[in-house]
Amino acid sequence: MLRPLLYLVALITLAGAKQTLTASTELDISSCPITIYGQRYEQAFVNYTSQNLVICFKGFYGSGTKDDCILGPLPDSKNAEFDQFQRIPLLETIVQYNVPTIKTRMDCYLSISYQHKGGYVSSAPSLDNRVMSEPTANNIPLPVCIFCSQTTLALIKFGPLSVTVTNTPSSRQTRGYLDISGCRHSGAVYKPATEVNSPETCFSLTCDEDLVLKTSSCGPMDRCLGNGSCIPAALYDSIFNPKLDLVCTVTGPALIDFHGLLTSVRDRCTYSLLSLPSAPDFQVLANFQERHRKDVSFLDSVTLRLDGPGVQIHLKQGGRVQVNDAPLSLSTSAQMVHGVELSKDLTGVTARVSVSNFTIYVFFDGYTMQIHLQGPVGSALHGLCENSSRSLADLRVPESNPDSCLIQYNDTEESMINCTKMTEHCNLLKKEPFASCDINPEPYITACTTTLCSYPDRDALKCQFLEAYARTCKLQRNATLVDWRSKAKCSFCQDRTCSDHEFCGEKSVGGDNRCFCRAIFASKYRDQNALGDPTVCNQTSGSLTLVNCLLEDEGLDYIALHLKDPTCRGHMDEETHLVTFSFSDINRCGTEVMNTISNHNSSSSIITRKDQVFIDFSCVYMKEAMKAFKVRSSSIIKVSTSGVWNYTLTMKAYTDAARTRPVDSNTEVRLDEKIWVELKTEGLDGDLISVVTESCWATNQESETGSLRYDLIKNGCANPADPTVTVEGNGEGTSSYFSFNMFQFSGKSGNIYLHCKLQLCIKQGNSCIPKCNGARTRRSIRSRYEASALISMVWTN
Repeated sequence: MLRPLLYLVALITLAGAKQTLTASTELDISSCPITIYGQRYEQAFVNYTSQNLVICFKGFYGSGTKDDCILGPLPDSKNAEFDQFQRIPLLETIVQYNVPTIKTRMDCYLSISYQHKGGYVSSAPSLDNRVMSEPTANNIPLPVCIFCSQTTLALIKFGPLSVTVTNTPSSRQTRGYLDISGCRHSGAVYKPATEVNSPETCFSLTCDEDLVLKTSSCGPMDRCLGNGSCIPAALYDSIFNPKLDLVCTVTGPALIDFHGLLTSVRDRCTYSLLSLPSAPDFQVLANFQERHRKDVSFLDSVTLRLDGPGVQIHLKQGGRVQVNDAPLSLSTSAQMVHGVELSKDLTGVTARVSVSNFTIYVFFDGYTMQIHLQGPVGSALHGLCENSSRSLADLRVPESNPDSCLIQYNDTEESMINCTKMTEHCNLLKKEPFASCDINPEPYITACTTTLCSYPDRDALKCQFLEAYARTCKLQRNATLVDWRSKAKCSFCQDRTCSDHEFCGEKSVGGDNRCFCRAIFASKYRDQNALGDPTVCNQTSGSLTLVNCLLEDEGLDYIALHLKDPTCRGHMDEETHLVTFSFSDINRCGTEVMNTISNHNSSSSIITRKDQVFIDFSCVYMKEAMKAFKVRSSSIIKVSTSGVWNYTLTMKAYTDAARTRPVDSNTEVRLDEKIWVELKTEGLDGDLISVVTESCWATNQESETGSLRYDLIKNGCANPADPTVTVEGNGEGTSSYFSFNMFQFSGKSGNIYLHCKLQLCIKQGNSCIPKCNGARTRRSIRSRYEASALISMVWTN
């Protein structure tokens, strides 16, 4: 019967479809695709192993692909033939008769045939989705090759269906049909009309007659009890895997600990909020500072301490973050820094850290901080968040605080506070949508009313307590309170950098933000009705430093201020926000010179609807301090002869350290102004001789031996009694120079005579350089002195 079937098949072969397979071959079966347990394939991969001819549909066998493969015995000559056929109604009838579940039309067939041990092996499938009743995994271990029609395999083989081909071909032909239709799920295959139920995992699966797969299991937020029942994951964990899930809130001066207990911080110190005995290098600290009032402190910044005091991550107002002293730029994408995951969004900065089986989230928006802690039950915790009733002194961080942080200040009472109205506002926490949260609101209400009845309603303070409660509900109950912000307008500072003596707040309720002066910092200026520090005066210059937040309190823009000369304007330091106005000589910025050097700030505009502002400042000098000296001769030259040495000595004065601006007869040098004097020789062999300036002194008489004498250089060194004197290059070569601040003899007027005595020294290494800083000049140096020279310069006034 084999030959008639083959003859029938040959009559309807597709033109050009026949292909001889002698090696690994990839076949295009897109014109007659096959579907195996719900997976459609348009390619087949045929190759030979040491024991089998293998047809796979995901890739060649042996390349890591084992699923959806058909294994047959090896051909006698390692040669097989592949054909594609059109519909064969007779074969379709035979298949459907043998497999009644196959009812679909079979439009095409694939065929691989070959000889094995002298017999002819062939397989002829039909289509639908059916072939094979008991697959092993996804492999179909057949001892023959097959005809495949889309999803049905029709098998023709010699010998019993359940055993491999016998060594001797049988005269009896056996034909079998296997159904490969079905469903797949998570790598497993299922026949039609299959049901699977697993009470242990609460998983059920159905693959119906129409090959529709249906599954059910516990949801992502549920857990299976092992009896087919699902319960919420939170309830399951509370019963079978209990963990801590705690929130601590600090807002304004109030702290609500993990247990809902309330305390307040009145000073401006740093406190430990959370530490773990199991992780001694980790700690969360809260830093408190005053704001508008001196007697009320607010949470100002948060510090995460890692590795002891080695690494500190500071979360500050305006979304700023510093790692030790270096600023860190953040975005919504998480960034890992020293094991801490940091991110920033429009609401604030979040730090996530995993330590000692705990996961800790620290959130800070510039006003409110919340610690969300998750970890094992029974673990020891320390800090104010664990026990707010502990003495604050026990949890104060001493190395972070000067003693001044404990000083208590008093301030004037706020007469405009309506405590009744503030209490009504705080009681919003008892109403919807807040009432839908089952967390006790009383600590938040108490903190809100206590603060707002003693502190002005500014800087979105009313919103802080509502925001803190809403975030706690979200963290602990996963409850989002809908549209609560419509009950109160809130504006928080983000991305505004204030200095250490400032904080960010609202210009007006519901308005824009700016940096305000802290109350204690500002009080020292307000008590003196000042807007900045006293004038800093030098001989020919002055400067005035103003505090920008004080200027803004008065409605002044520093950019509009200038000195008498409108081109002389202030410069604001980007870090300190201090504004400095200065002038460097008396001919600029409209300076007036009397017995004072004076100027003033004024505001400038073409028109104004406010009072103009004048801030006078001046530098007062004694009348004689304005005295100026001139050098009688700008350069003194003297020719000297000593033994074999014939050289020229020059003494010249300059007004700059680089000695590029010489003093001439028209240069005025004022008292206390620094002068540089150069002593230079020409005609000496610098390899043999050094010049040592042994001494320089001043007299009020022309003679160098005048009775009124002031020493500038003694024994080759600067006079230690005059800190303005410096000596450089002395004894190192054929020239040297020194500098000093100009002076006059007390109670005397007239000329100043400057004398210098120089010695020639025979070089031996560095032995000609005088030993200063208290050491005596060595006698051996003096023994090498060849000769001395004296040169003088006259200053007149």
